[in-house]
Amino acid sequence: MQYYFSVILMLLSSLCYPQDIKDSYRDPDLPVDERVNDLISRMTLEEKTSQMLNHSVAIPRLGIPEYDWWNEALHGVARADLATVFPQAIGLAATWDPGLIEEMAHIIGYEARAKYIKAQADNEYGRYKGLTMWSPNINIFRDPRWGRGHETYGEDPFLTAEMAKAFVRGLQGDDEKYLLTVSTPKHYAVHSGPEALRHEFDAVTSERDFYDTYLPAFKAAVMDAGAYSVMCAYNSYLDVPCCGSELLLTDILRDDWGFKGYVVSDCNAIRDISENHKYVHSGAEAAALAVKAGCDLNCGSYYRYLLEAVEKGFITEEEINVSVIRLYKARFKLGLFDNDSEHPYNNVPYSYVDSPENRVKALEIARKSMVLLKNEDNILPLSKKIRKLAMIGPNADEYSVLVGNYHGTPSMYYTALDGLRNAFPDEALVYYEPGCDLQDPEKIPLKKIESEFLSFKGKKGLLAEYFDNKELEGKPLFRRIDRDIDNNWIKYRIPGLDDENFSIRWTGELEVPVTGDYIIGLEADDGFRLFIDDVKVIDNWKEKKGRKREASIFLESGKSYNLKIEYYQAGYLSACKMSWALPGKSAMERAVQIAAESDAVIFVGGIAPSMEGETGDKQGIDFPEVQRSLLKTIREVNNNIVLVLNNGSALAISWEKENIPAILEAWYPGEEGGTAIADIIFGDYNPSGRLPVTFYKSENDLPPMENYFMKDRTYRYFKGEPLYAFGYGLSFTNFEYSDISLNKKRMNSNDCSEVSVKVRNCGDIAGEEVIQLYISDIESTVVKPLKELRGIRKIYLDPGEERIVRFNIDSELLGYTDIETKKWIVEPGAYKIQLGSASDNTLSTELIIIK
Repeated sequence: MQYYFSVILMLLSSLCYPQDIKDSYRDPDLPVDERVNDLISRMTLEEKTSQMLNHSVAIPRLGIPEYDWWNEALHGVARADLATVFPQAIGLAATWDPGLIEEMAHIIGYEARAKYIKAQADNEYGRYKGLTMWSPNINIFRDPRWGRGHETYGEDPFLTAEMAKAFVRGLQGDDEKYLLTVSTPKHYAVHSGPEALRHEFDAVTSERDFYDTYLPAFKAAVMDAGAYSVMCAYNSYLDVPCCGSELLLTDILRDDWGFKGYVVSDCNAIRDISENHKYVHSGAEAAALAVKAGCDLNCGSYYRYLLEAVEKGFITEEEINVSVIRLYKARFKLGLFDNDSEHPYNNVPYSYVDSPENRVKALEIARKSMVLLKNEDNILPLSKKIRKLAMIGPNADEYSVLVGNYHGTPSMYYTALDGLRNAFPDEALVYYEPGCDLQDPEKIPLKKIESEFLSFKGKKGLLAEYFDNKELEGKPLFRRIDRDIDNNWIKYRIPGLDDENFSIRWTGELEVPVTGDYIIGLEADDGFRLFIDDVKVIDNWKEKKGRKREASIFLESGKSYNLKIEYYQAGYLSACKMSWALPGKSAMERAVQIAAESDAVIFVGGIAPSMEGETGDKQGIDFPEVQRSLLKTIREVNNNIVLVLNNGSALAISWEKENIPAILEAWYPGEEGGTAIADIIFGDYNPSGRLPVTFYKSENDLPPMENYFMKDRTYRYFKGEPLYAFGYGLSFTNFEYSDISLNKKRMNSNDCSEVSVKVRNCGDIAGEEVIQLYISDIESTVVKPLKELRGIRKIYLDPGEERIVRFNIDSELLGYTDIETKKWIVEPGAYKIQLGSASDNTLSTELIIIK
């Protein structure tokens, strides 16, 4: 397999680079700078500007293939079919384990390489086929209403910086000569909603918030981890669009931090400079402003105006050369112009993508991301001796809450329902009812039609005929029995099918359990239609995009109905699901009934990516009332309830905290999420996740969202009582802290001290504890945070084991940015050094800094 890909690459390389041409830029032994300068010197101005758009066209006379710079890797290679889907970024942050995240990012980088190699072999050069990954998102999640907060690593600059460094290092690899991929931290620099205003909004901050809250993660990603790209944001800062800001892109990024890579605009952000910000009057001026400020690559089309900008004197060819050189250095560092068989990343087989070993890592990270918020009377873990379990809630069997946004497509996945069914003994019963919609009390929830109601010639399920075209024409490529219709297809799972050009026909019989009016639903990403007894009931055949369609139909128990479902796949994702709602009792009544008949209830709810995401902020932070109402009713018949939350941001769950015995925060946990949930609920894994955000009691605790000042925001400045504190998380065991001490109680500002604490596992089972270091400047002469996270250490302790954990304390942890000099300074005075298990649960000692 590896040999096959190597041969393909060498053949492609020989096509791109005629062997009779001997030019410096073709010589892999020469320094990159020399090679790039030689290549750029051969380009015309028009050719240069054509390389500054995210889809860079081929230049055949120079042997340059086309290349699209746009690819995504937020928590796995995204939007390009098969990939391992790890937990959403907010869940990654909840592991509080940078080393683990670096391992994950390395896997993502290698999967990206494998997919790139295959794309090159297939002559595919479009979007999501390249090696320049527009990840991670390291904006500060300052407000839980921001729709994209779950793409980030939470509210804290230090934790975000640690995760950013780990992700960048893993994604870019550790070879001295070549980059595995390019990592692109975004959105630089002050960006976190409101989503509706992002194309025109001016973010206003205090200077100290700017330097000590919004910039540190970007600084760390660039200076410590060597990120080779940065994406500038849509909005303005100090009334200057970020992608045209010399302060951000030149003064700070390049001059202060020494950034050597390239800057890419967010998509259509250059257009925003003239069209939405009204900062300049024309496309030519916007393009010139951005390039001169330091934005090298335009996601969009406005750099097409650069030729006009040169003609009008807005910019020179020499200034354009600077950006093109930066871009080509990246392509050379990726090895895209080398046919060297020794290239360390050119032999990754496609079988590596979503491989069994990568799925094991996805499960490990999913387990470690989950935060146990409540466990009254040690209700968890549940005993596997339970005979009847009720699975209830709108997210119990929902795919979208596993994958979040900016995701790939896993070869298989496990919902919470799947996980619990797989973990439960065969002789036990797992009942399932969704009970309600996520948020709409009037909407009737549907659930998958199980195989017990479907048959084909005496076999459970339906006959599925797979065609290698969209029109269901000709002889099927193959036939099989599908037990139900709830599928996500990947090319490698259907040998011989083009993953963007196939169709399926299912046929068989439907038998219903009761007589009455049914709601039958079909949901797919492309065209679909449903026939019952040869009558077309649902028709969505001409739609190009997926839709949900429902039909009401009267069906009688005891009768068999001929069923035919047809579906075609036309590109990108491939998915189809058939579901229904039964007549008679309401969904809530059926949910309450199975709760009353069960030994325990697992309620899987919260929200979903459709309720928080790009272009859409959350409407509020309250737990959906329709779900709360259902929980209250269930509690009347069975209080043995475990609430599993899917969400990417803090929710106000005061009633749930007071009344539900156990609460597990599962985030959007990736393809192995359901298995991880089951592992924790049944005690096969001891939870170790910690909150990377503050959970507030009410939206009344929050300043207006448009306000970017940090006052009263996050654990660093919030003076109220949180519902759950930043850093909080329970375990199935107990950890005891004692004997905090400093080896120096007094020191100079340029000196170093060491703080230590003893941590002991006082329980009966092994577990992981996250030791958190916080520092408070007691006598500061300027406004500083109430406390700041300055160190983390995750350790594993057996029952009865104890360990002394140490942190160094130096000026880097004690200071702040002086807004006059922009220098890092440490004031003399008293500092409180705190070590503990959460931001509100620490032991402390005092350190005195003298001049």
